[in-house]
Amino acid sequence: MAESIGWELYRTFLAVLQEGSLSGAARSLGITQPTAGRHIEALEKALRVSLFTRSQTGLQPTDVALDLRAHAEAMHSTAASLERAATGHADGASVQGAVRISASEVVGVEVLPPILAALRERHPRLVIELVLSNRVQDLLRREVDIAVRMVRPKQTQLVARRVGRIEVGLHAHRDYLAKHGTPRNVAALDRHAITGFDQPNAFVREASKSLPEFSRDTFALRSDSDLAQLALIRAGAGLGMCQVALARRNDSLVRVLPKIFTFQLETWVTMHEDLRGSPRCRAVFDALADGIERYAD
Repeated sequence: MAESIGWELYRTFLAVLQEGSLSGAARSLGITQPTAGRHIEALEKALRVSLFTRSQTGLQPTDVALDLRAHAEAMHSTAASLERAATGHADGASVQGAVRISASEVVGVEVLPPILAALRERHPRLVIELVLSNRVQDLLRREVDIAVRMVRPKQTQLVARRVGRIEVGLHAHRDYLAKHGTPRNVAALDRHAITGFDQPNAFVREASKSLPEFSRDTFALRSDSDLAQLALIRAGAGLGMCQVALARRNDSLVRVLPKIFTFQLETWVTMHEDLRGSPRCRAVFDALADGIERYAD
């Protein structure tokens, strides 16, 4: 490698990995397909490796390409973070520019929108990028600027504020209970449809410590989407775990066996310590912390 490799080659490489074809990568990047092809050929030549093999279903990444993916994603996150930082300094210390936030599906859809709407009223030049995922986004690699987490961050480079405990309990729609009866004890749950996760994750493992009765085998309706589970409960499909504060907003949802099925989600708002001095990140951090704290209470 006699000369450095341009970022645009890695960007195209990552797009091909994500889209599975040159045409898909070209569309996502706003370039032509021949240009995307030339980028891949140039990168393979510079690295002296083969990155893709052609098949009837598109381009298949080689083992080398799969090994390089995490590095390309890190480069992409860094470039996006650089752009957000630059836009935030375009006009001195005013609150403007992009801030990327990560939150779980339910929190992102049911809790954050009014907080962010009020924040944008105060700072109209602020741009919000909201990432809804139950995966813990990497704050150290700047995949996001701020994250709402249900677990205390352990990295010392992160600024974290505990915003309270969100209680979760077992709920069902009134119509469901009218048809099938209200369970008065744990044994009675055998006669009911229960909504839960399909694949175990950190949340399920933590919940199972205090709710050993709940396992995948007991779930008649399974989904790894928090929003899908909430929709099923609201539709009267069965019983399921729901944040108590959310259920209180809907008179049709009834809490069941509250003394048995209850646990608390420790909730934190976190960001990288390097962003402490950023006016836009500080404004978003404080707004999220205050808003979620009110919701938790």
